[in-house]
Amino acid sequence: MKKTATLAHVKQLMLGLVVPVAVIFVWQSVGSLPGMAGILPTPLKVLEGWHAWIFGQAGLGLNPYLGTWVANVQYSTMRVAQGFLLAALIGVPLGLLIGWSRLVSQMIDPLIQSLRPIPITAWLPFSIAVFGIRDVGSIFLIFLGGFYAIVVNTTQGARDVDRNLVRAALMMGASRLQLLKRVVLPAAMPSVFTGLRIGLGISWTAVIVSEMVAVKSGLGYVLWDAYYVGRMDIVLADMVSIGAMGYVSDRLIVFIERKVLVWRILQSH
Repeated sequence: MKKTATLAHVKQLMLGLVVPVAVIFVWQSVGSLPGMAGILPTPLKVLEGWHAWIFGQAGLGLNPYLGTWVANVQYSTMRVAQGFLLAALIGVPLGLLIGWSRLVSQMIDPLIQSLRPIPITAWLPFSIAVFGIRDVGSIFLIFLGGFYAIVVNTTQGARDVDRNLVRAALMMGASRLQLLKRVVLPAAMPSVFTGLRIGLGISWTAVIVSEMVAVKSGLGYVLWDAYYVGRMDIVLADMVSIGAMGYVSDRLIVFIERKVLVWRILQSH
């Protein structure tokens, strides 16, 4: 049994590597063509630049990126964490109320649906005008990026609660607060976690956009600065770093989801 499971995991891993390996092969081939060095550096050139960005001695020589990778990852991660946490703390309770209360839905949902299509980039001038070139402006944009996905998915989860569960709880004498806490919230949790995962992905997009303009540090700032000075190896290394951080943070949400919604795993077996 264990051997079968191990073989299945190995097969899954091998299948997952097929496309990345093919992409790297094509990338290496195209990057090696004449005239492509300044446009699409090869994977080896990107690895060299990335290594110096991570392990180089900061302030040594004329390379401004030496040894600054960890600090910039920390700046971006902290901004994402703050903006996303704020979005979750407001979005989940508000989504539950909108999905559960017709009055709250009529009062708030039209406003949310009218603001939701506005892209993060459209909020940039407003953010800079109000908050200036500071962290709070970046966190505000990250909050907006994550908030709508969280509140919309939570609202739908609350609206899709099995009415038989609601009736059973009412028959047992549950108050509206107990109903919301003990029936609606647990039943809506799968949708809540879907919203959290989508919102977190958008938050990483938002932090890069905001750091290009609203602050002077982080992966987004380095991405734009490296492009401006023609360091495409750093640009590509930055893009891979963003993808890696987004993947790790998504796996963290999935890990928490499996711990919280253990009943779904048991139900699927």
